[in-house]
Amino acid sequence: MRAVRFDEYGGIGVLKVDEVPRPVPGPGQVLVSVKAASINPGEAKIREGFLHSRWPATFPSGEGTDLAGVVTEAGNGVTGIAVGDEVIGWVDNRSSHAEYAVVDAANVTPKPESVPWEVAGSLPVAGFTAWAAVRAVSLGAGDTVAVSGAAGGVGSIAVQLARRAGATVIGLAGPANHDWLRDHGVIPVTYGDGAADRIRAAAPKTDAFIDTFGDDYVELALEQLGIAPERVDTIVRFDAVEKYGVKAEGNGVGASVAVLAELAGLVAAGELDVPIAATYPLTEVREAYKELAKGHVRGKIVLVP
Repeated sequence: MRAVRFDEYGGIGVLKVDEVPRPVPGPGQVLVSVKAASINPGEAKIREGFLHSRWPATFPSGEGTDLAGVVTEAGNGVTGIAVGDEVIGWVDNRSSHAEYAVVDAANVTPKPESVPWEVAGSLPVAGFTAWAAVRAVSLGAGDTVAVSGAAGGVGSIAVQLARRAGATVIGLAGPANHDWLRDHGVIPVTYGDGAADRIRAAAPKTDAFIDTFGDDYVELALEQLGIAPERVDTIVRFDAVEKYGVKAEGNGVGASVAVLAELAGLVAAGELDVPIAATYPLTEVREAYKELAKGHVRGKIVLVP
């Protein structure tokens, strides 16, 4: 089978698609024929070596966490999942960017028939992260929350979940994404110099902040908007947790089949929109990451093996 590999830390050029043996599921595992697997910014940072102290790679390294596909084999002890089932899931060993992936049976949930493959294969990491971030800042009716990177892979889901929690949502994004945000009940605000003033103009008081972008948004939330540290969650600025006492709850907190099934159900019911920016065949993995690196991507970029 074909699978994405890299033999050393580096830029997009270290990525390649190799022929490797098809894996065999062990006890409690299933083999999935992958139909779609999204890419995530964190995967690029791992490949570049920026997160070595937190998530070190071993070489040759595979890549990818999200996936959606069809079960083709089941290991011993697997119950409730059968060959031929369409599933959504995730792996913890960087192996979903491939034609086949072995997945713990505990990490898959049925794919609703109405959910497109590319959307299903985009749900786990971004969905878990958005779900955890919204939960971390304790949103409720009457709250106002600002979200940086509001039209990105995580942000586009977070703003919708925040709206479902009853909050007024301010979305920081470029003008090209303002109509999309308005269509989803979000107040769009352009990022960049003067953003705090534009947020204050949009709402008299901001109670919480979800940072999906990084840079100095944590400082903006604390120092310019006066938001309490316990109501600021960042999925990028891990240093800010110790420095300021903010939260950094994301994928690790949200990852569960219960959350995945909930998100998939919302998509199937037409209550959650997961925008797909582009799809690429597995062999064009470098082009997919080039597109991601450009920034300003609305929603998710997906590999289709």
